[in-house]
Amino acid sequence: MDNMMTSEKIHIGLLFGGNSSEHDVSKRSAHNIYDAMDKNKYEVSLFMFTKEGVLLGDAASRRIFDGEPEAKVVADVLPTIDFTNPLANIMSLTEVKDIDLFYPVIHGNMGEDGTIQGLFKLLDKPYIGSDVRSSAISFDKDLTKKMLTLNNIRNTKYLVVKANNRVEMSYAHISKELGDVVFIKPANQGSSVGIHKAHNEKEFLEGIEDAFLYDTKILVEESIENPDEIECSILGNTDLKASKLGAVIVPKSDVFYDYNNKFVDASGVEFEMPVELPDELTKEIQDMSLRAFEVLGCRGLARIDFLVKDGIPYLGELNTLPGFTNISLYPQLWEVSGIGYSELIDKLIQLAFDEHAAVKELHYDFTELPEI
Repeated sequence: MDNMMTSEKIHIGLLFGGNSSEHDVSKRSAHNIYDAMDKNKYEVSLFMFTKEGVLLGDAASRRIFDGEPEAKVVADVLPTIDFTNPLANIMSLTEVKDIDLFYPVIHGNMGEDGTIQGLFKLLDKPYIGSDVRSSAISFDKDLTKKMLTLNNIRNTKYLVVKANNRVEMSYAHISKELGDVVFIKPANQGSSVGIHKAHNEKEFLEGIEDAFLYDTKILVEESIENPDEIECSILGNTDLKASKLGAVIVPKSDVFYDYNNKFVDASGVEFEMPVELPDELTKEIQDMSLRAFEVLGCRGLARIDFLVKDGIPYLGELNTLPGFTNISLYPQLWEVSGIGYSELIDKLIQLAFDEHAAVKELHYDFTELPEI
């Protein structure tokens, strides 16, 4: 049955916050999504993960939503939680018994890496976005690139630095393989956290040192100098749609599209949406986006980043829970493609119901198979 056609309101559990560097970004995204939800269709309960990783219930989360300082609310609530209970961090979910669907707006760690998706799976509830496996693979830049390369989807050359090969992965060795200028990225982080552009050995060593603060596996990528940064949004489960393309024009004074101009202050960044590219290039980027989404097994939504140099697109990364702040590209790209913010949310919710119903049809025990 189409859950969007029922007469009763659909009860949404909107989860936001998190213990990642994108905590505040998530709060802004959640506000936008909440405001855009049709309250004639949806009843919304709020759940915020604190920076300590504790899930607050609706009452406390709503206090923060309404502008009360987060630190004060957390200070009030944490002493009331029985942390001798091994499930204390998520006990607030028991406050609400009738959630129909979970809408995670948790960017980065714990939200996009498969963690929260595993909780939803245990609860047997529909949820927005990709499943545990696809989220985890897509969040890991190394695994993503391996899957892309295996399926002949063009991406940048790279090497992986870990604790056990750190000595041999010297700047001399890496620059011989990738060139003198390289990007250093924690494999499992989002939003430019821990990312550095290194032009020499000193910058390389400093960048590696910082990146290891955020992950145990570090990507070192070749640098494509002065590329066009192009974005594409994907919507769907199996019947996929690619949006029109957008361009991010970063000031020359900035080294790259970093955390600040993505989420905090975009005043120096220009967006061209839709961007006019040659038809053949537009189609290639959209096709690469659709193939990557399918290869990685994603569901619902994703924003896919590209670097384009001399008419050749390189897939950068795929974001399975892209931002929904005022300056976020995923909803803006659908806006210029003909799907408004509220309609987009409706579609994402229906896709979540559809995917949950499809998964429920799968058999996990051969004794349950129907007679032939």
